[in-house]
Amino acid sequence: MFFRVKHSGPRSYLQIVENYRHEGRPRQRVIATLRRLEELTQNGQIESLLASGARFAEQAMVLTAHRQGDVPEVRRRSIGPALIFERLWAETGCQAVIEKLGRPRRFGFSLERAIFLTVLHRLFCPGSDRAAERWREAYRIAGVESLSLHQLYRAMAWLGEELAVAEQADRTPFAPRCT
Repeated sequence: MFFRVKHSGPRSYLQIVENYRHEGRPRQRVIATLRRLEELTQNGQIESLLASGARFAEQAMVLTAHRQGDVPEVRRRSIGPALIFERLWAETGCQAVIEKLGRPRRFGFSLERAIFLTVLHRLFCPGSDRAAERWREAYRIAGVESLSLHQLYRAMAWLGEELAVAEQADRTPFAPRCT
């Protein structure tokens, strides 16, 4: 069923029409002629008619409520990447090694979580630490909610620190060994 405007001379009428098949051929049947279109639009009756009928159509009610701002904002957050990579992170020992090496530095935040976030971000959507901070809002990753951008920078700087001279034995001629 649908609405159709039927012109008759200088006047236009609003009709409710349905499609059906008769002897294998599509046909249209007028269910009702409501009124002259000019009258319905001038008095705002078309809006009230549609709003009244919308209560019987759940989807139309949701769309109307959304337009009026009555629907609460819903945020969707992905959990898959974090669930899968979290397990690999722990099983390969990355988590334990970072926690052990970072413990003497006494960072005021979870160094391991900051590095986990940046590594996960680079695996799924390569980019900067700033991009990782924005990217995490779409994902549910345990322990990264309270991290700020400067903490991500500090974690990456810690990874790039040169080791002491005594620990540089196996270095390459092009770059020093880092944390």
